[in-house]
Amino acid sequence: MVNIHEPGPLEGRLTHWPVLAASGALEVRLAETDHEVEAAQRLRYHVFYEEMGAIPSDDMRMSGRDFDRFDDVCDHLLVVDREAFDDDGQPMVVGTYRLIRDVDARRAGGFYTADEYDIAPMLKGFEGAHLLELGRSCVLKNYRTRPGAMQLLWRGVMVYNARFAIDVMFGCASFAGTDPKALALPLSYLHHFHMGPPALRVRANPARYVDMNLMSKEAVDPKEAVRKLPPLLKGYVRAGAWIGDGAVIDRQFGTTDVLIILPVERIDPRYFEHYGTPDEVKSRIAAEV
Repeated sequence: MVNIHEPGPLEGRLTHWPVLAASGALEVRLAETDHEVEAAQRLRYHVFYEEMGAIPSDDMRMSGRDFDRFDDVCDHLLVVDREAFDDDGQPMVVGTYRLIRDVDARRAGGFYTADEYDIAPMLKGFEGAHLLELGRSCVLKNYRTRPGAMQLLWRGVMVYNARFAIDVMFGCASFAGTDPKALALPLSYLHHFHMGPPALRVRANPARYVDMNLMSKEAVDPKEAVRKLPPLLKGYVRAGAWIGDGAVIDRQFGTTDVLIILPVERIDPRYFEHYGTPDEVKSRIAAEV
C-alpha cells in the first residue's frame, strides 16, 4: 500500500524517500510498503491497547493492529532500528507518527481531529495554507528512555514539512487519564498561558467540551505545570504551539486530549539549529532525488 498522492506543486510523493535522519542504529523515514504500514499499526496497538489499556474493536483485537480509514490515505513516519528485527526478519519499527496533509484529508472526507474539535475557524483563518495533521505518535517502551527515537520522529516531521512546504501543523495531544480534576494544574496552565488567538481559536465540540480553566491564573505555578506536561505536549508548547479551547475525554484511549496548533513560522529558531531551516532541508532533499 504505497501512498501515492494527487499531483501538484510540492504535493506528490518522491519516487523513493531517502533516510530523513539517523542516530546510531536508528533511522527515520516514511513507510513505503504494506509490511511497513502494518508494522506501524502493530506498534500502535501494542502501545495504545496492550500497554496503555485502550479499548480495541473486535477487528483490531483479531489483527493485533490499530487502524482506521485515515491510514489508507496518510503518510506513516517510522523510526527503524537497523540492528533489531521483527518476526519476518525486517528491521524493527520502534517509533511512528501519522501525517495527514490537507490533500489527504480531502480524500478521507475530513481531518481526524474534527471528531473532537470544531476546526472550521482554523481552516478559515489559514485558508490557502498547507496544513498537516499530526497524530498516533508512539515509541516502543524500551526506546523511550534512550536518546534518539522521539528526537528522530520530530526531525522527520521537520524534513517532511520542508518537502511539502507545510505552513501549519495541528492535532490532538493527550494526557493519560480521564479525570480533568487530576489534571487541573497543567490544563489550567495551557488555558491561561498558551491559548490561541480568538480569530483562530479551535473549540472542542459542544457535546465533548471539558473546561480547562480549573484554576485561576494567579494560582498556577508555571514551572510545576510544565513539569507535569507529557513529553510530546511539552515539546509542542516549547516550540511555540497554541492550545485550543476546551479539552476532550477520549474514553476509548483513556486519555484527556487537547488541541495544538503550530504555525511553522512560530517555531522557536532554536529547533532549526538541530534540524536545519526549511530552505536548508529542501536543498538536502533535492540533492538526494
